[in-house]
Amino acid sequence: MKDYFQLQHKMLQRKWVDFGVPLWIAYSASPILFVLLSYLLFEKLNYAAYIYAVVALGVVSKMSEPNRNQFLQSIFSKREYTQLRIIENIIVALPFTLFLMFKSEYWLAIGLSFASILTALLKLKTSTNFTIPTPFGKKPYEFTVGFRNTYFLFPIVYGLTFISIQVNNYNLGIFAMAVLALVCIFYYAKPEDKYFVWNFNRSPESFLIEKVITGMVNFTILTLPIIATLSIYFTDEITITLLLFLLCFAYLIAFILAKYAAYPNEINITQGMFLGISLVVQPILIGLIPYFYLQSVKKLNPILHDPN
Repeated sequence: MKDYFQLQHKMLQRKWVDFGVPLWIAYSASPILFVLLSYLLFEKLNYAAYIYAVVALGVVSKMSEPNRNQFLQSIFSKREYTQLRIIENIIVALPFTLFLMFKSEYWLAIGLSFASILTALLKLKTSTNFTIPTPFGKKPYEFTVGFRNTYFLFPIVYGLTFISIQVNNYNLGIFAMAVLALVCIFYYAKPEDKYFVWNFNRSPESFLIEKVITGMVNFTILTLPIIATLSIYFTDEITITLLLFLLCFAYLIAFILAKYAAYPNEINITQGMFLGISLVVQPILIGLIPYFYLQSVKKLNPILHDPN
């Protein structure tokens, strides 16, 4: 069991290094960023503690992915597997639990710890013919795969929108849309195999346009319930809602283009830094999007062949 956790630790370090982040920065910046985001959530939202606990459970539940656990069960004995899963879930939930205790939300912290242990003990079926349906058809796969991996987040996001109406808190509804945008953006975090790009058999420009349009259409499908709800119940802020929706579009486009600007590698630290700056200085997107587009065309040219 000790070897397993050492392996997980080394894999995490390798991911940071591959991403271009020095380990000392990763280990020092990660807890600071976690605390800052946690503080921001509690400062901005009235029901932050409950939302925080739900987010924590969502993160913990990702450790219960059936195929992953089936693999672990094939390696460890039943007793070792149970112990490993409990320890794993407790470690993942620990930062959230400690922050809840810091905020004097002791009952929620206890409940989160108990739920983390219970989740580890649940046995999810690993062999099933059931496939989670999606509204995306057979278009490029990012949203189809991403939706099936994060389906549990959508009731939470739409639930936040409903709560925003109940408590008359427009900012909470906008927060829900921002969370949904962030989830969809990260569908494009992992580059696909070169074969799936080459298989499009079209020019880089045409390939990128289709990727962007497909992403925008699929994001609109998922966001429409939030947009419609906020527009109906917060009519005075409808202009702000639509502008923020368009801003989410801009970030989605920038991330798609950044993905292929780094292809076939993952987005590097420089690109990530520019995207991070754009969250604070939005006008930088005006130059960032065409820059990533030109870089993407260069990266895709050796793989895709212009039919003309």
